[in-house]
Amino acid sequence: MAQQRIRIGIKAFDHSIIDKACAFIIETIEENGSIFVGPIPLPTRIEKFTVNKATFVHGRCKEQFEMRTHSRLIDIVQCTPKTIEALSNIDLPAGVDVEIKMLAMQE
Repeated sequence: MAQQRIRIGIKAFDHSIIDKACAFIIETIEENGSIFVGPIPLPTRIEKFTVNKATFVHGRCKEQFEMRTHSRLIDIVQCTPKTIEALSNIDLPAGVDVEIKMLAMQE
């Protein structure tokens, strides 16, 4: 017998925005009577870039920048059709990337 599970992946560059988005998604899930696990914080992905400051003469002068991508994971173990509809109509702040996957778990 296969049980359906929904996995929600959330990514953002700012940790405070991603925490607010997670709280809003969890509130929506609880209102519709579903059972969930999370939010599970995943490792922060750090991308570093090095750029020359000078154009020609000063080759040793460099600037370094980094971009941090924070991510969280929420699993909905038992969901209702109301929950799926509410999650598809959810309005999140700008800068938050949400990915919803349907998984079939076998028991």
